[in-house]
Amino acid sequence: MARTVFTLRIDAEERNALESLSKIEGRPINQLLNEAIKNYLGQKGRKERSLEANLAGLKAYRTKDQGFRRAIMAFVEAEASVKDPLEGKPIQVEDSLKPAGPVQSKVREVIGA
Repeated sequence: MARTVFTLRIDAEERNALESLSKIEGRPINQLLNEAIKNYLGQKGRKERSLEANLAGLKAYRTKDQGFRRAIMAFVEAEASVKDPLEGKPIQVEDSLKPAGPVQSKVREVIGA
């Protein structure tokens, strides 16, 4: 693979740390930076693969039951198959309701209670 010249601007503190590491390891700074960049790009690749796997799983889940049809049908079946003793019968509310706060009063007003 062809190499390209690249200018990198870093703070003096990082430059000094690289020089020290270069002396300790006996490797040129350029080699240290190339290795660090490759490692960093490799990490990003793993994250991207993880995101792609998660996205594929989500797409598979969505196509398995689009619009939650099975869940909706199960709900409809349950509602239709069980007799509800209160269905269609008005509930008589006693006039002895406890004093209500402003929110509860508004709710009662909206529902006509």
